[in-house]
Amino acid sequence: MNADRIKISPGFWTSLRRIEVEPIDIARQASLPLTVINEPLVTTSQYYSIWQAFSEQVGDTATGIIKLASTYETAQYPPAVLATFHARDYRDALNRMAHYKQMCPPESLRIREEGEQCSIELEWQYGEQHGPPVLVGITLAYLLELGRRGTGRHLTARSVEFTHPMGDVQALEGYFGCRVRTGTDRNRLTLNRDDLNRPFASYNEELLEILTPALERTLDERKTQLTMSAKVKWVLSRYLIRGRISIQTVAFELRMSDRTLQRRLTDEGTSFKQLLAQTRHEQALAYLADPSLEIKEVAFLVGYENQNSFYRAFRSWEGETPANWRVAQENWRSSLVTEQAK
Repeated sequence: MNADRIKISPGFWTSLRRIEVEPIDIARQASLPLTVINEPLVTTSQYYSIWQAFSEQVGDTATGIIKLASTYETAQYPPAVLATFHARDYRDALNRMAHYKQMCPPESLRIREEGEQCSIELEWQYGEQHGPPVLVGITLAYLLELGRRGTGRHLTARSVEFTHPMGDVQALEGYFGCRVRTGTDRNRLTLNRDDLNRPFASYNEELLEILTPALERTLDERKTQLTMSAKVKWVLSRYLIRGRISIQTVAFELRMSDRTLQRRLTDEGTSFKQLLAQTRHEQALAYLADPSLEIKEVAFLVGYENQNSFYRAFRSWEGETPANWRVAQENWRSSLVTEQAK
């Protein structure tokens, strides 16, 4: 599966109808053809547009998260998620979820157990732009929902953090059963570590023996299809905010020598320098589309030590300043909304 092709489960559209949101309205709101409802695969940008349209249709991000997470029927889960529901215990389920997320872009999960808590941080695969807040919220809510449904207990989190505003925070705190913070530097769900030991009432060893080999084959196929360029951009997307990054750093993360990495990239007709510029360019456009971020913040987020360097690079990419590009995009979106209203 191409890294830019995302599979939408039919259960998603079914769940929308259950909370009285019409898929047709979502497609129209997202400015996508109605055929997208029956398309199994969509691009990353289409995927994000669908989630953003859902958020706008519901009206409040928090409300949309809670409604959809609570309503999505277990029977509608795709095979990778179904395997987590039938895991031995909550820990097994979460580890399976993080493992199989590798074949379900654009999100990835990083799990860390320490002391009395377990933190699960959401990241984005292969340098893709960050998804809309409602997608972030749904992803973290599903992780808690998985534990609740599997154990049959109303588990609560220790804390939840979001980088962006999420609407009715009090409603989210009621759902997660803990404090919810917004405006943080990461999207993270923190659980009670003891809860990970809770067995799943839905554990099904026979079904897992059927599902697991098939899912592992699919995952292996996906990994072999990923180009070295895609892997490099994925690593770069994690390191940009840290400032200067070298090919040696990326090679270390990919567990190979920098000479081997450069040779592999040359075979694919590209170079580390080109991929670094592409990743910065893609992420800069994504960040600039968020009006809450100042341009100097965008420069920092994509790894530039000063704003002037970012301006020069952006002019080479787009032929204009970041500020002018942002205004042009806002004008385009306004004209599109006006055209749809006619």
